[in-house]
Amino acid sequence: MNHPRVHHRLEADLEIERDVCVIGSGAGGAVIAAGLARKGLSVVLLEEGAYRTRSEFRMDEGEAYRTLYQDRGLRSTSDLAITILQGKAVGGSTVINWTTCFRVPDGVLAHWAREFGVRGWTPEALAPHFEAVEQRLSIAEWPEALANANNRVLLDGCRRLGYSVGPLRRNVRRCANTGYCGMGCPVDAKQAMHLTYVPDAIESGAELFACVRAQRIEMAQGRARSVLGLAVDPESGRPTGRQIRVRARALVLSAGALNTPALLLRSGLDDGKVGRRTFLHPTVAMAAFFDHPIHGYYGAPQSIVSHHFADRGEGRMGFFLETPPVHPMLAATASPAFGASQFEVMSRLSHMQALIALAIDGFLPGDEGGRVTIDREGRMRFSYPIRKPLEEAFRAASVEMARIQLAAGAVEVRSLHLDPVIVRSERDLERLERAPYGAHRHSIFSAHQMGGCPMGEDDEVCVVDSELRHRRVENLYVVDGSVFPTSLGVNPSETIYALAHRAADFVALAIQ
Repeated sequence: MNHPRVHHRLEADLEIERDVCVIGSGAGGAVIAAGLARKGLSVVLLEEGAYRTRSEFRMDEGEAYRTLYQDRGLRSTSDLAITILQGKAVGGSTVINWTTCFRVPDGVLAHWAREFGVRGWTPEALAPHFEAVEQRLSIAEWPEALANANNRVLLDGCRRLGYSVGPLRRNVRRCANTGYCGMGCPVDAKQAMHLTYVPDAIESGAELFACVRAQRIEMAQGRARSVLGLAVDPESGRPTGRQIRVRARALVLSAGALNTPALLLRSGLDDGKVGRRTFLHPTVAMAAFFDHPIHGYYGAPQSIVSHHFADRGEGRMGFFLETPPVHPMLAATASPAFGASQFEVMSRLSHMQALIALAIDGFLPGDEGGRVTIDREGRMRFSYPIRKPLEEAFRAASVEMARIQLAAGAVEVRSLHLDPVIVRSERDLERLERAPYGAHRHSIFSAHQMGGCPMGEDDEVCVVDSELRHRRVENLYVVDGSVFPTSLGVNPSETIYALAHRAADFVALAIQ
């Protein structure tokens, strides 16, 4: 975007003063920046990633992971057990997500109110904000008839087994159905933040500094006085030696559920709660092979969903089922196979189909999720122990995914264990049940990071209050998925949009 208020590179040290500084330009930061700028406040956005556009989205996995993902697509838990996919660009993860949109379930909001004292976040209070973002982002149900063969396996298999299943909603406009959403949309069909709310904010008077990493919050007399940002090279991510200091009446942290807690920790704003209760929707997958081509790398990556197993009864962790695209690099790195075994699997890529099961963490007694910390250099570290209820959910989900794939006509199903379990009939499902589950036993992923700065009125747990204000620093707000006290049980992007849309009212009222 060429605009005098958009700065792609910091050429010299700079100090500026604004009403509000928003850190991060993803689902939370872009929406609240646009809302605050429309209210007449002077707003500056800081974003670590570069401002990349369709001219740079060449449907090349290697290039996309290098330029659009945190840690070049190699982010993981500290023990390397869980691969974490998270965006780094103007627009954040909305640039590389698969467009799936859900409103937060009513039952989750009720749970937050009951268990964490969250006030005012009801379906009725959120409804107008959901409606507003749905209109701006063209969120609508994707026609079932347009589901690709990869997604149709989930649809057909569930229906044959009597499991609840159906189409989901996507934030697209004039979608060309290329299937390369995870590499940045090459036709600007995905209504990501760099095409929508970031330009909205700029047109309303906001200023954007790309390629700036927020290093720390500077305090004075119990208030957040300023943010120190370090300019980084867009290719290497290394500091260039330039820096920016933004003084603001209010600071809004929207750097995501891993980077926001890390920034608070680097700034010395930790009272023992920051970074705890971080959730991932930990995800396992099953690969299936069919006699006919699937071509899972073409077509909308996700268009069908099943929440049939979201509530599995007291004491058992639920999960929901979706499909991932089957692009070559994603498929190769997701599989623990190597050498001749990997060659054999990849040679059948056109006939491969995949399902994923996303565990709904954070609701069972004692389920604290993971924890964000920092090392001596201030770099983010994240640990997430795989506890017994999650292992049980992985086992149950793997069996059900294989059952669905067989029902849809798969001739072979493979687990992603180090020693894959091969399933060719219902009789083989028992072998999946006996297989080991947990860290380093099979591939585990996450594209949904939530928690780390929970909201609510429980002072023993919550980092921000119900209006997303830091409980110790009155002019500091957190507006991203890190404020969720649990996971959502649905893809989180739309809930973050709506949360940020509403939070603009809180922040504006507090400083005007």
